[in-house]
Amino acid sequence: MGHIQKVRAAAVALALAGALAACGDAGDDGDEGSDVEVQENAADEFDDGTRMKELADAGSVTIGVKFDQPGIGFKGATDDAPVGFDPEIGKILAADLGIAPEDITWKETISDNREPFLQNGTVDLVIASYSITDERRQVVGQAGPYYVTGQQLLVGTDSDIDSLDDVKGTEVCSVTGSTSLENIEAEGAKPRGFDTYSECVDQVLNGTVDAMTTDGAILLGYAAENPDQLKVVVEPFSEERYGVGYSIDAPEMCEWITETIEDAQDDGAWATAFEATLGQSGVETPDPPAMDECPAA
Repeated sequence: MGHIQKVRAAAVALALAGALAACGDAGDDGDEGSDVEVQENAADEFDDGTRMKELADAGSVTIGVKFDQPGIGFKGATDDAPVGFDPEIGKILAADLGIAPEDITWKETISDNREPFLQNGTVDLVIASYSITDERRQVVGQAGPYYVTGQQLLVGTDSDIDSLDDVKGTEVCSVTGSTSLENIEAEGAKPRGFDTYSECVDQVLNGTVDAMTTDGAILLGYAAENPDQLKVVVEPFSEERYGVGYSIDAPEMCEWITETIEDAQDDGAWATAFEATLGQSGVETPDPPAMDECPAA
């Protein structure tokens, strides 16, 4: 594959300016980015035969994101599009392909179907709090990390759990297929898997399970929605490196994703996206993480 043209800073800024209008409350319709100016003649920037060229020529892209993670990826019943940090990363990538926000098809993608969706072509990209692991990289491509967080616990405000030692023998839920369940089982808890995070939160709220575990960024969003009933406890006890998933049959996408996100980190678009989404929980904007090198072709 030849040299991939990096995303133009102006295009990213324009895309983000429109996209951030969609990052208000969870009930916003999330469609204000429809008049965003994106990179013109984007298809000319990519080599023939690459997946990026195909998507740019098509003028549309399907991106898998979570619909039930406030701050990360959330879509209410009446919303037109999801909002959160992951969709903002998706809009930055789409803008470099010359694709406007309204031409992105957002596909709800739960933890258990991220690999199948990439393998069978249901989606072109997965940006869904998708932790990078060696096992996943055997079956799909993962470029990143574009964000690093750590696993914590969500409990009721009256819970006695305030350390990892306290979870031994307790029931702790997360989503089926997540690394979080494996990690908490290793700490001596009884893991309970659910299809979605919202189901898991409900189990904590009604007292069916003792705690929920996943990345701290996700838990803070739920605690902010239920401050009188829920709280986040324990220091992060894992490192979760979020990556952008792509088909292993299109390895050329790795360099493009990596360069586009690195440019967004350099020109401030990454920080702006974070502050408008995850940053609304009061968390300080972190330094962007260094992206992994892409596998040798």
